[in-house]
Amino acid sequence: MNENIKKEKPFLVFLIGHGLKYETECILKAFVPVVRFQFYYDDLTLLSSSSRYAAVQIRQGREHTYFYCAVSLYGKRLRLVHKSKRMYPDADKKSCETIISKLLFKILHEITGIDVPWGILTGIRPVKKVLPMLEKGMSREDIFENLREEYWISDDKLILVYDTAVVQQPLLIDTPKHSIGLYVSIPFCPSRCSYCSFVSHSVEQAKKLMPEYIKLLCRELEIWGDIVRKLGLIVDTVYFGGGTPTSVSAEHLESILKTVNSNFDLSHLREYCVEAGRPDTITEEKLIVLKENGVNRISINPQTMSDEVLCNIGRCHTSKEIVEAYKMARSIGFDNINMDLIAGLPGDTPKGFHNTLDQVIALDPDSITVHTLTLKRAANMFSDGKSQLANPVREMVQDSIIMLPKNGYRPYYMYRQKNTLDNQENVGYAKPGKESYYNMLIMDETQSIFGAGCAASTKLVEPNGMITRVCNYKFPYEYIAKFKQLMEKKNQVFEIYNRIFEEESTNAKK
Repeated sequence: MNENIKKEKPFLVFLIGHGLKYETECILKAFVPVVRFQFYYDDLTLLSSSSRYAAVQIRQGREHTYFYCAVSLYGKRLRLVHKSKRMYPDADKKSCETIISKLLFKILHEITGIDVPWGILTGIRPVKKVLPMLEKGMSREDIFENLREEYWISDDKLILVYDTAVVQQPLLIDTPKHSIGLYVSIPFCPSRCSYCSFVSHSVEQAKKLMPEYIKLLCRELEIWGDIVRKLGLIVDTVYFGGGTPTSVSAEHLESILKTVNSNFDLSHLREYCVEAGRPDTITEEKLIVLKENGVNRISINPQTMSDEVLCNIGRCHTSKEIVEAYKMARSIGFDNINMDLIAGLPGDTPKGFHNTLDQVIALDPDSITVHTLTLKRAANMFSDGKSQLANPVREMVQDSIIMLPKNGYRPYYMYRQKNTLDNQENVGYAKPGKESYYNMLIMDETQSIFGAGCAASTKLVEPNGMITRVCNYKFPYEYIAKFKQLMEKKNQVFEIYNRIFEEESTNAKK
């Protein structure tokens, strides 16, 4: 953690009569970013001696429940009280969270003057709030009114999330029953970008581990292939992420691709995607290997087309190399290329980001994903987080919302993260027919994802919506050292799918 943040006095948060930490913290972070929160439960001892705090109490009366919120910040102290019918934090958790969130939101908005465009909506998957209402046949106006009243979302964000859901809904309906997505983790990069929090390792540092890692990754893929065959599942998507998968050699890349192709029936595959990522890892040989092994979608991710900003974030390539890599991929025959951008990078400006959008749109990729810079504790940039708070990221994001649809790109998937600058979002835009199924499904959480490789997470989704996660070890050395124990976890997959099949059989007999 940043030494400056360690030295700074923490923001104290007192939770009295409940343990609803998550929503409380999310609302606070929207207004008071890049600080260290310290939580106290049913203990107000330090409240009188602190100049920065939030206190949230739920107290039961004889007939009513009382909610108290008090905040001290920037020399101001405000307090609000709400009385409701009798409810309990454990049994009525969502209702209690909503009341607390709205009270805190009102106070913090009054103290700071900050507009939070997503209101009190704190989840990472806003589209999931809209899809059920579309399925019920609700009108656009009714959906807007519902979300505006419940979450206080701004009109700009309502339009964005609604448009995303409308594109996504018909594509999700076509998802085959008993299908899965396969995620393959290659956690190596040429160097670590300053904003990155992924578990990734520089190629130089990991040279000794790489051959053994790839050997065991291929073995895990063989094991997954056997499980998929035994359970009679359909492989719907394959996605190589990282890290930067193309940071490994063409030979290593080919061995992994061939392992996938020889251990899984890919005849029903709708998408085979590899994050080629950084142009300094892309060669003609690697692109040919990808193409010859059935990959039909790649990402070439500039993040910015400003050489100065590229240098600021620790990238060892130029915008010219981005263009060259993109044109090389087109010449080899890739007709589905995504490009990632990040709004709010250090040293960037609204004018600079507009120029990046212009240059990327001129290249005419099939999809463009616009991320908002997120200050994550595991990223090197977090240590300088406060310097990024004045970044005019909202203007940059708004530019993308206007420019991309004008140029034929529709929003098709979206997610939000904690500590994102100015409470913005990440949105994938695509030309019709070029949407990424994997991206949509991992956010919709209606399809199981089988993860291979270190830091990969397997997500097992049951028809009732219950999700079980089975996580691989984070680091390559752990993955290698404990591979046998890790593979024993795969037994959970059989247990859960046997339960799924039994439930389906029972329902079919009714």
